[in-house]
Amino acid sequence: DTGGPRGGGKMAALVRVRRALQCALFPFLKVVEPVRTVTSTAVLFKRTAPQGPLPNEDIDVTDLESLEKYRSYARYLQVAEKKSKQPTWWRTYKQYTQEPTPEKIDIGLPHFRTSRRKELKERRHILKANRNNSDLERASRHRTLLIPLDEVKAEWEKTNGPYNLRTIGEHYGIYRDLFNGATFIPRVMLRVQYECEDYATPVYHGNVVTPTEAAEVPNVSFEAEENSLWTLLFTNPDGHLRENESEYVHWLVGNIPGNAISKGEQVCHYFPPFPAKGTGYHRCIFILFKQDEAINFEEDSRPNPCLSLKMRTFKTFDFYKKYQDVLTPAGMAFFQSCWDESVTHTFHNLLDMKEPIFEYEFPPAYHPPQKKYPHGQPLRYLDRYRDSHEPTYGIY
Repeated sequence: DTGGPRGGGKMAALVRVRRALQCALFPFLKVVEPVRTVTSTAVLFKRTAPQGPLPNEDIDVTDLESLEKYRSYARYLQVAEKKSKQPTWWRTYKQYTQEPTPEKIDIGLPHFRTSRRKELKERRHILKANRNNSDLERASRHRTLLIPLDEVKAEWEKTNGPYNLRTIGEHYGIYRDLFNGATFIPRVMLRVQYECEDYATPVYHGNVVTPTEAAEVPNVSFEAEENSLWTLLFTNPDGHLRENESEYVHWLVGNIPGNAISKGEQVCHYFPPFPAKGTGYHRCIFILFKQDEAINFEEDSRPNPCLSLKMRTFKTFDFYKKYQDVLTPAGMAFFQSCWDESVTHTFHNLLDMKEPIFEYEFPPAYHPPQKKYPHGQPLRYLDRYRDSHEPTYGIY
């Protein structure tokens, strides 16, 4: 009889005795329980042999005392630097993360730089002459020595100036937006200056010039041979109102004899910059091209005055691609300009259109779902979830 509580106790005792006998008579038997197995594609992956020796595979980890000891940390850095320069068959982390930069195409004027040995020889000669000059030594000692900045600037323009200007142009994205990444070294120094009523505003390489100051035609000068021909372009790659990849041409003069801008062909007459309100600073760029021969600009000519933004839509890359056989970029200067009151006058009176105003719509502040019992929250926690638009005296 196994019924009732006593019967249940006898049954449990019999089960324990049976298990004990099984373990005593058959100790080699094991109870196998069902186990859930997980399979994936990694099981089917067949690992191939490495293409070469793995790093540190020749080190015996069981006998680390036999390894070479470094006497100092400097010795360790020296050996590590030597090992890092050895070629390896695997790709390093730097090779995975840093993509190789594509080779840039130089579309500028050819230049044959003098030998480095000759430059150093001239510098040593100048240093020797300065050291033997007693007047310079006396002026330096009495702190009355004056450095001729005009001579320093002229020397900089002949030596490192063009390379520095190319770096500035790359920083501001001029080559990327105008020539699709192709670069050139501005060998010809382009000097642009706006004449205002009481002062003059020069254009360097990234300085700020207001639209009011740039309202009239600037004075442009550069060094050129007598029988040479040039083309001057003034464009804005940031101001187009409809197409992001297009520009507005503000001034285009072709077939300039020497450096006489007034004697050139006015392909597109001057128009002042008009950066729209709310669009920030615009890059207004002057590009000087050297011509190999006279060019017929009849297809690119605009009427005078040209007050249509559609007709002033322009792409420097397409213009250069069209005349690339006879045009070579040689000089560059640019300034930055943002909205002022004269832009409103330009839109209303010159372009005869409503002035576009751009505003940035900030997204609403995000608040997590409200908690019924906000433990550990600030005292004004409930102000985040007000139904009214009253100020909440702070940002949460």
